Amino acid sequence: MIKKIAVDQLQIGMYIHDLNCGWLDHGFIRSRFMLKSDNALEKIRTLGIRELYIDTEYGLDVEEAPTETEVNQALEENLAEVAQEGGGEAHEVPLSVERLAAKRIHTEAIALIGDFMSAARLGKAPSLDQARPLISDLVSSVFRNPDALLAFSRIRRVGLYQFEHSVNVAVLMTCFARAMGMEQQEIEDIALGAILHDIGKAMIPGRIINKPGRLTEQEFDIMRGHVDQGHHILSKIPDFPSIALAVAIEHHERMDGSGYPNKKSAPGISLYGKMAAIVDIYDAISSERVYHKGVEPHQALRKLLEWRHHLDPELVQQFIRCVGIYPVGTLVKLRSGRLGVVIESGREDLFKPVIRIVMDAKQRRFLAVSDLDLSRINKASEERIVGAELPKNWGIDPPELLLLPS
Repeated sequence: MIKKIAVDQLQIGMYIHDLNCGWLDHGFIRSRFMLKSDNALEKIRTLGIRELYIDTEYGLDVEEAPTETEVNQALEENLAEVAQEGGGEAHEVPLSVERLAAKRIHTEAIALIGDFMSAARLGKAPSLDQARPLISDLVSSVFRNPDALLAFSRIRRVGLYQFEHSVNVAVLMTCFARAMGMEQQEIEDIALGAILHDIGKAMIPGRIINKPGRLTEQEFDIMRGHVDQGHHILSKIPDFPSIALAVAIEHHERMDGSGYPNKKSAPGISLYGKMAAIVDIYDAISSERVYHKGVEPHQALRKLLEWRHHLDPELVQQFIRCVGIYPVGTLVKLRSGRLGVVIESGREDLFKPVIRIVMDAKQRRFLAVSDLDLSRINKASEERIVGAELPKNWGIDPPELLLLPS
C-alpha cells in the first residue's frame, strides 16, 4: 500500500515509492528504493523534503499514515474549493481567430530563444531590440484570448524541450500576471524575464543538458549553475528590466529556503520570483522528458497544492484560478460517460469549460468530434465534469485534438 508520511517518520527499512520533490533537483539516481543507510536518510532530510510516499508492501509501515488515495481525494477537494472562488471572463477574440496569430507567435518565440541560446554560447548577449516586438505580440495575444497560446503550450516535440519550456513559461507567466491585474508594461517585463529564465543553460555542457537519464549529484551541481550563468549573461544587457532579472534569477528559490542559488526564504524573494517558481515547476512536471514522465495538467495543479511548504500558497491558488481547475489540454470525463479535451477555460465558471468531445467511455467508442460549452447547456441538464482522465488509458492525444479547427 502506498502511504504518505512526514520526513520525521522516515526510517531505515522503509521502501521509498516517491520522494515527492518535483519542486527541486536532486541527485538520487532512482526514485524508488529501499532506504538502507543513515547517509541516505540524512541526505533526504537536508534536501528540504518534508513529506514523501512509502510502499508498505516492500518495507516498514506507519500505521496511522494516510494512503495515497486519501491524500489525492483531499487534494481534489482542496482544488475544488479554490476553483469555487474563481471565474473566467469573455475573450476579446474567438479562439478560432486568435489561433492563427498564436501559432505564428509560438513558432517565432521558439526560434528566438534558440537563436539567443546559440548567441550566448558565443559570448553574445540577447538583444532587447530583437526580443521586445515578439514579447509585445505574445502579451497582446494573451490579452485577446489566452487559450490560443495555452493550447500551443501543450504541444511538445522531441528535442525541443529547453526552447518550448522557455516559451511556455513566458505564456503562463503572462496569463498569471494578467489575471493578477498587473499593467501591460509590467507584464511585458515579466514575459521577457520568463522567456530568458533558462538562458544560462546555454553555458551548461551538452553532455549534461542532453543526458538520456537522471543526473548524478555532481552533474546536478553543474546544472544548478545555470542560474548564476544566466545572471551573468543578462547583467550585460543595457537597461535590462529589474523585474525581468528577478524572474530569471529567483525561479529556483523556494519559500522555505530549500532552493538555489542563494537559498532565499519567503521575505527575500520578490513577487516575480515567487510567481516564476510556481510556473516553472508546473510546466516542468507536466512535460515529458527522457528521465521524467510528465503528469497531466490537472495532476500538476494538485502537486502545486501539495508542495505548499515550498511555494507561496496564496499565489498557488491564484495560479489555479488563472489556468482553471481543468487547464486547456486536460482530458475529462462527463457525467454522461463521454470523454473530451478542454479547449477553452470556463468564461463564467471554472467548472464549465469548453470541451472537445471525442469518445464514449462506456462503449469505448470514438465519436464524431464536436465541441461542448458547459456554460451554455440547459441548466436542467445534469451534464458536468466528473473528473480528469489519463489520456494513455484511452488512446487519446490531447495536443492533436487542440489543433483541430473549431
